[in-house]
Amino acid sequence: MKFAEHLAAHITPEWRKQYISYEEMKEMLYAAIEQVPAPEQVDPDSLSRYYAKFDEKFFSFCDKELAKINTFYSEKLAEATRKFANLQSDLREAQDDKIKPKDASGNLKPVKRKILRKNTTTRKTQELKLAFSEFYLSLILLQNYQNLNYTGFRKIMKKHDKLLGSEGGSGGRWRSEVVENAHFYCNKDIDRLISETEATVTQGLEGGDRQRAMKRLRVPPLGEQQSPWITFKVGLFSGAFVVMLLAVIITGIAHSNENTDWRVMVRLYRGPLLLVIFLFLMGINVYCWRSSGVNHVLIFELDPRNHLTEQHIMELATVFGLVWAGSALIFLYSEALHIPPYINPLILAVLMIAFLFNPTKTLRHDARFWVLRVAVRILFAPFFYVGFADFWLADQLTSLVPALLDFQYLVCFYLTNDKWMSNKSPFSLLRDGSGPGCVNFLPVRVARVSAFTLFRDPSGFRKAESPYLSAVLRLSLISCN
Repeated sequence: MKFAEHLAAHITPEWRKQYISYEEMKEMLYAAIEQVPAPEQVDPDSLSRYYAKFDEKFFSFCDKELAKINTFYSEKLAEATRKFANLQSDLREAQDDKIKPKDASGNLKPVKRKILRKNTTTRKTQELKLAFSEFYLSLILLQNYQNLNYTGFRKIMKKHDKLLGSEGGSGGRWRSEVVENAHFYCNKDIDRLISETEATVTQGLEGGDRQRAMKRLRVPPLGEQQSPWITFKVGLFSGAFVVMLLAVIITGIAHSNENTDWRVMVRLYRGPLLLVIFLFLMGINVYCWRSSGVNHVLIFELDPRNHLTEQHIMELATVFGLVWAGSALIFLYSEALHIPPYINPLILAVLMIAFLFNPTKTLRHDARFWVLRVAVRILFAPFFYVGFADFWLADQLTSLVPALLDFQYLVCFYLTNDKWMSNKSPFSLLRDGSGPGCVNFLPVRVARVSAFTLFRDPSGFRKAESPYLSAVLRLSLISCN
């Protein structure tokens, strides 16, 4: 793999502009070679002056890049040092709380307060483990930043000497005299912080078990390439879904003259289809975030060591799209297959629900239960503190009201009608306005309460976080309408 590709694959997205501008420097070298005067047309002194002038311009650009890298590295290192000191202080406080079974008056605490203290200490310990894990990952990313930039300077100087044929290797000399004495390369505090973090987690949080500590601190391969097999499956399933969707449309048109209330079929199948489309668009969103340098893993507080990529989300959407299209085709041909048509939407809904609530450690268990945990928190938002991910999902529910209404219709269809096993459309559209009204209001209520909960903390309202207040007002206007 060429270094430019290696650099693009291993950079930290939100630091994209802080890395060495390797491609720009390489283009400068190639442009200089293309514009160099022909040796037979100019004298050697003119050729030497051309190379000297270019070197002055090139190394001036390199100095600016080096200053940028030194400044950014120093800022991040100072930030990491402060954060490590704060984490150590929090760890000492947690350990002190753990070994103090009595209150300030010296009397034994009541049983209830003991249980509360134990639960608080356990929760604080878990939070510290997560904080140290995230901090360790940030240290590895900074170390990776250090190594990539040094490798970039080494590669570009080697290319400079090779293309320009500079006497004495001016590129290599500049690297040894300037880059190898630069702060970002000479400073080894990042290695010390990594070692101290490993020792702190091992001794302070894992009881001296280094293997367990390193398992918690494990960092996924940086710049891991997307799986070609998953890419192939996404393309294959997407193409198959488009073909089957066309088959559903053509078959529906061919059966349009039959005595069937097509509105019922649309209501039964539209909700699952909207969820499939939403899931696929979510995969596109994740791809755009990653391509634009938005660290959605950090924003949504996902596990950086185990989370779904855009490929996995799109694969899931296309698989369910195929299941949906297959169910719709079987519904349309149910008379020829001699099966009750209205059993197909029910099977589709049961499959989707079973997938979501599957308790086994299979089929993206961590991702599914992350969604369920977030859903529970936003449903009980007044009683739980919510984060950005909870508020975001609550806001998305306001866009999924048509899908929720269709699922409400599906439930009523099978609960209030005892003739759905017949081969003819046995049920008309719901005319009771109370059910749809409740479903319409629920997402707005959830989003609004989540916004209020996110805006408020135990110390009172956070006046500085005006975007959350704006969101609350916007959602209030929606609910009034």
